[in-house]
Amino acid sequence: SLYAKREKIYPREVHGIFAALRTSGVLALLGLDYVIPWLMWDGHQAVLFDLPARKFYTFGLVFWPQDFFYLTLLLIVASFSLFFFTALAGRLWCGYACPQTVWTEIYMWIEQKIEGGSRKQKKRDQGPHNAAYFGIKTAKHAAWLTFSLWTGISFVGYFTPIQELWSSILAFDTGPWETFWIFFYGFATYGNAGFMREQVCIYMCPYARFQSAMFDHDTLIISYDEKRGDPRGSRKRGTPSAKAGLGDCIDCGLCVQVCPVGIDIREGLQYQCIGCAACIDVCDEVMDKMGYPHGLVKYTTENALEGKKTKFIRPRILVYVAILTFISSALVYGLMTRIPLEVDIIRDRNMLYSETDEGLVQNVYNLKLINMDHQPQRYRLSVSGL
Repeated sequence: SLYAKREKIYPREVHGIFAALRTSGVLALLGLDYVIPWLMWDGHQAVLFDLPARKFYTFGLVFWPQDFFYLTLLLIVASFSLFFFTALAGRLWCGYACPQTVWTEIYMWIEQKIEGGSRKQKKRDQGPHNAAYFGIKTAKHAAWLTFSLWTGISFVGYFTPIQELWSSILAFDTGPWETFWIFFYGFATYGNAGFMREQVCIYMCPYARFQSAMFDHDTLIISYDEKRGDPRGSRKRGTPSAKAGLGDCIDCGLCVQVCPVGIDIREGLQYQCIGCAACIDVCDEVMDKMGYPHGLVKYTTENALEGKKTKFIRPRILVYVAILTFISSALVYGLMTRIPLEVDIIRDRNMLYSETDEGLVQNVYNLKLINMDHQPQRYRLSVSGL
C-alpha cells in the first residue's frame, strides 16, 4: 500500500452554504495575491520585497533586515492563530485558506469548464483516446499553463517591481533569476494543483499528521451522526425512516463522490479530511429531497455526538487567546513606536588608542547612520557627556 498507484479522484460539483464560503475565500485570497502587486503607495509599489536594496515596502512602512524581529513576531502570531482555530474548529485553514486548497479549487473549476462534470471526465478518460480526447486535454492544459505562468509572474512581482517586470517580459529581457522563479513557481503550481492535488494533503503536508494533537472532545469537526443514520439503506422519496426500519442515511454515496480527497466521512474522523464541508452541503441537499432534517453530516464535537455538553471556552482556548493577545499587542506597539533610524557606533579595532601632539589620548570610532524611512530626512548629531 505504501507504493500503491494513485487512482484519480473525480469530485462532483456541489452547491451549498459551505461551498459558497469556500468560493468566496478563494476569490478573496486569489484577488489579493494577483492585485496587490499592482497597487501603488506614495510613488512606490505598495508591497515590494526589494532584495538587492534590502528594503521591504509594506504600504506606508519600510522594513530593513534590522527589523527581522517584527517578522519573527508575525510568524509567531500566525502559528498560534493556526493552533487556536484548529483547537476551536478543526481544519479551517486546510478547507478554506490553504494555498494548496485555493489553487486546486481554481484548477478544478477550469477543468470542469473545459472537460465537463465528473461523470464526463471519468467517461472520457476510460474511453478511446482519439482526436477529440487529445483536443480537450490540450485545451485544458493550455489553460492551466497560462494560469500557472501568470501565477509565477505575480509571485516574482513581489520581488521585482511588477511594471518593470512586465515591460521586461514583453521585451523578452528578463534576468536569469526572474526567469527561473517565474517558471519554477508556475511549474510548482501546475504540478501541485493540477496533478498531485489530494496527494499533497495526504502524503506531503505535515499538518495532516500532527493536527490531531490539537484536537480534544470539544473541537468542532465534520462528523457523520451514526446513531441517526444507521442502519443505512435506500428507500422511496418521502418514506419515513421509522416506517422503513432504517436510519436517515439512504446510502447514496454522494458524500464520497464530492470529497476532494476521496474518503467516506461515515467511517469516522480521518486524517485525510481537509474540512472542506462538501459532504455537509451535499448531504443536506439529499435530506431536503427526502424530507428529513439537516445535520446527518455536520460540524459537531465528539462530546455532542455522545450526548454530552460541549465546552467552547476551555483552558487551551484561553491560553491561545492570552498568548495571541500578548504577542499581537507587542507587535502593534513595536510598529507604532518604531523609529525609522538605525545608529551604529563601532570602535576602530585597528588600534587601542593614539596619542596626539598635545599629549592627549585619542580613540577612533566609526559612526553609521541608516535612514530607514522611504522619505529623505535631515538629522542633527551631537555628542555629550565627555
